[in-house]
Amino acid sequence: MASSHQYSFLLVSLILILSSLVVPSTAIATARKLSLVQQQPLVLSYHNGPLLKGNITVHITWYGKFTPSQRAILIDFIQSLRVLIPAPSVSSWWKMTEEYKRGFTNLIVGKQTIDETYSLGKSLKYPHILRFARRGDHQGAISVIFTAKDVLVDGFCMNNCGSHGTGKASRTSKTKFPYIWVGNPETQCPGECAWPFYQPIYGPQTPPLIAPNGDIGVDGMIINFATLLAGTVTNPFDNGYYQGPSNAPLEAVSACTGIYGKGAYPGYPGELLVDKTTGASYNAVGIHGRKYLLPAMWDPKTSACSTLV
Repeated sequence: MASSHQYSFLLVSLILILSSLVVPSTAIATARKLSLVQQQPLVLSYHNGPLLKGNITVHITWYGKFTPSQRAILIDFIQSLRVLIPAPSVSSWWKMTEEYKRGFTNLIVGKQTIDETYSLGKSLKYPHILRFARRGDHQGAISVIFTAKDVLVDGFCMNNCGSHGTGKASRTSKTKFPYIWVGNPETQCPGECAWPFYQPIYGPQTPPLIAPNGDIGVDGMIINFATLLAGTVTNPFDNGYYQGPSNAPLEAVSACTGIYGKGAYPGYPGELLVDKTTGASYNAVGIHGRKYLLPAMWDPKTSACSTLV
């Protein structure tokens, strides 16, 4: 048995609402204000369950073909979460999770399994994802599965860009463990799961941003992985922090969908930093001088979505 939360991390529903409004140019500012994500204080209730705190190991399965540079982008992101770099940084973004019942979560890269032979084929179903997640030691750990751009996963692009949930090591086991799956959307649905680095399918057609690591698919994966990672540590077992029904919750970052900088509204990610050399947009710096675009996170102190810039 297992439970899973699936998310499509874009502004699809919000953009559809906005695009359905036909307004003259003089009314654009008003329309934008009416379509902001939150008009009232956003409250994620705590449901008295355990959160992931302390040292947590991240075991990774790379399913399909990822280049060494693609793997490095994602690994550097995980390692950047624990390295103190002056804000705006990946670690300052992650530090916001400490406000959830107070306490740090230190993520450590553990075992990495590379499956470039597509051992289960190029079309996966949910039980296949759970099969990968069950591998290895689950004590104080999160299992993460990254699927390559040519791997089809049930629901990917149509309903979600990734998911997080819980599973059991065996049918008889009573202990649950958390896992995360994220797919590379580069060829299958960049307009849905790699926005704002690709033109959206629906809604306002604002120019796409230049990806900070030069890889639309993997930079899109970073956004989705960051969203799921924050949701996993603050709501690992469906009884942590969230709003709405437990089987379709708004969590730490998914409650702030589409917000990356100040002044964000549907179709516009907000005011961001721009690399003078590459023209790429970003809002967080990591190790090895890497730059990332990270989504806003709900702040329990202010009951609002907080951005780095």
